[in-house]
Amino acid sequence: MTRTRKVSSLISAFTLAAVALLPWQAISADTVASHAIAMHGDTRYPEGFPHFDYVNPEAPKGGVLRMAVVANGFDSFNPFVIRGVAATGINTYLYDTLMEASADEPFSAYGLIAESIETPDDRSYVIFNLREEARFQDGEPITARDVEFSFDILTTKGHPFYRNYYADVSKVTVEGERRIRFDFGETNNRELPLILGQLPVLPSHYWENREFGGNGLTPPVGSGPYRIGDFEAGRSITFERVKDYWAEDLGVRKGRFNFDQIRYDYYSDDTVALESFRAGNFDFRVESSAKNWATAYRGDQFDSGRVKTEAVEHGRPAGMQAFAMNTRRKVFSDPRVREALAYAFDFEWANKNLFYGQYTRTSSYFENSELASSGLPEGRELEILEPYRDQLPEDVFEEEYQPPSTEGEGGLRENLRTALTILRDAGYVVRDGAMVHSETGEPLRFEFLLFQKTFERVVLPFKNNLAKLGIDVSVRLVDTNQYIQRLREFDYDMTVQSIGQSDSPGNEQREYWHSSNVDAKGSRNYMGVDSPVVDELVNMVIQAPTREELVHRVRALDRVLLHGHYVIPNWYLPKDRIAYWSFLQRPETVPKNGVDINNWWVKSTDQ
Repeated sequence: MTRTRKVSSLISAFTLAAVALLPWQAISADTVASHAIAMHGDTRYPEGFPHFDYVNPEAPKGGVLRMAVVANGFDSFNPFVIRGVAATGINTYLYDTLMEASADEPFSAYGLIAESIETPDDRSYVIFNLREEARFQDGEPITARDVEFSFDILTTKGHPFYRNYYADVSKVTVEGERRIRFDFGETNNRELPLILGQLPVLPSHYWENREFGGNGLTPPVGSGPYRIGDFEAGRSITFERVKDYWAEDLGVRKGRFNFDQIRYDYYSDDTVALESFRAGNFDFRVESSAKNWATAYRGDQFDSGRVKTEAVEHGRPAGMQAFAMNTRRKVFSDPRVREALAYAFDFEWANKNLFYGQYTRTSSYFENSELASSGLPEGRELEILEPYRDQLPEDVFEEEYQPPSTEGEGGLRENLRTALTILRDAGYVVRDGAMVHSETGEPLRFEFLLFQKTFERVVLPFKNNLAKLGIDVSVRLVDTNQYIQRLREFDYDMTVQSIGQSDSPGNEQREYWHSSNVDAKGSRNYMGVDSPVVDELVNMVIQAPTREELVHRVRALDRVLLHGHYVIPNWYLPKDRIAYWSFLQRPETVPKNGVDINNWWVKSTDQ
């Protein structure tokens, strides 16, 4: 990434000698050690809390959970590099982080490997004090040197995401065997202590004589609740619970990770995976298809209660699922063209005829949250946008963004007329039934890249509507691995993307929208957003000093992105549609973030 900063570790003999005279929990003069930290405000859980409210602390350990992955296999156990396709579950099960986020707060983190955290009021640096009992799965202690190594290897040899995510770290200092400090550069980023708490800790002693990018299918040493057990390359992987897991009784782990084994089997087709679930070949499924939810979960196993189905409400932001346009391609370089294409997508028809009326149209990048913009900008949000008025479309200030709808008089026909008018303004005309540029004669055509066959039934009607405008669209279905590689290389015109969001947007917004990531292979700036205004708004979001100010800044960013017409919004559902065999049990309380299978357990025989 262009924003990458060189991180050096400056440890003098004097510092080490001084620290050696202090207890490991020594506190800096301007900080107080705490068990937790919140992005804004106070944390929910006190020091020494026994468990999160949304788990069952008495959940029995044992049993096997069988899961399915719809993908064309895997060829790596290293999820931290851009090379290869990592097996599902590695990050979640194999590696612990310095801190653990709770699922029922906007963004609060509690000590996991780190017993405590210190940071001054201005959050210009952070210190983590590690637990003495923290261990890797081979029994070696987790030290500050391992944390330093993890940061260094991820930001120099890892996926470009890490260099960008931790770009504001200016110095790393090991202050003792279990004490490490991160200093930040010229930034007001209050989120940095929390996102450093998300750092996965890797064993330096394991990697010292190994090539980080070439691990392949050699099971590595981790620090988390599971290790890799049996696997069949590209077809299945089993995680085995670490029976002497060092953190099992901590408040952040109590009642979680209860299965003795978790097995993932790979399927190349979701229809086959669904039938395999119905036949009892795996145990838990999150259903993404409205059609399947309405028609496929029937039969004796459902009527008898052996398989249960639930639509569990959640309160997490829905983010943006959409048809994403790659503005690096000439065909989508004009925002007027992008805006016009949206009028050819008939969501209302799709929702009625394909989705059984289950969905709501998405109209924000931060849908289903207080962060979503609405109406016209006013108050503080208008103050934020006003300095950029001459750099933004007038619509940002004068029109509320709403995706085109076919409800009401005129319907799709009227929408296509509107699209035609916008395209004419952009210099396009229809000649011999084809939409071409009036000056160059170049036809308006593009390829829609898919890897999920189920999405063809949504895209093909859209293609047909565009054909009525003389726009030529080809639909290309590729396998998962090819799709991932093409995404990394930005080798697509239009594709379906789901851009998730949290209740507390921060550094990850750079990865999505910042111009520094336009040409960074593997970044998540899928649409090629390249706007000085967006860059400044992203920085403002990252540096928001309070929750209230964060909301205003995110709404301003949302509004500018929407009026940039980078995507054609799809839909969302504020529920998790789940199906599971009845021997599985879940906690009564579902956190704001929704269903988490890692809080479940196998019903004991005496229940």
